[in-house]
Amino acid sequence: MNSISEIGSLLKKIYRCYSQEVLSYLENKGFNDLRPSFLEILIYVSDSEGPTLKEVGDACRLKKQTMTSHVNELVKRGYLKKVKGIKDKRQQNIYFTDLGEKFRMTLKAATTKVDDDYRQKLGEIEILKIKKSLNEFYSRIS
Repeated sequence: MNSISEIGSLLKKIYRCYSQEVLSYLENKGFNDLRPSFLEILIYVSDSEGPTLKEVGDACRLKKQTMTSHVNELVKRGYLKKVKGIKDKRQQNIYFTDLGEKFRMTLKAATTKVDDDYRQKLGEIEILKIKKSLNEFYSRIS
């Protein structure tokens, strides 16, 4: 395996470990109907204020069809709602429902716990180095 594909493989493995730990925490709190593929979308919506479908798709680097399918599934499960844009009715903004707001608080606790666990295992300085390197790498390739 060459070094670039090895980096991609390692990043995927790390993300899978992270998402499994977050999902395990969420399952223990009663949110047991989520898939790893939903997590990135839910985290982005949680950190944004009514993003559009396009903004979510761009941020998560998902194709329009995949984004629409995932968001529709999260709407069906009661976590998200789509609201037509005020200025442009073709635009749809994404918000949490009441259930989604409860989920958002639990998601915040889950990510904080997992982040703290990783900081304990690696140390704050190492986490900052990794983050800096990955941000630089991403900015050069995107």
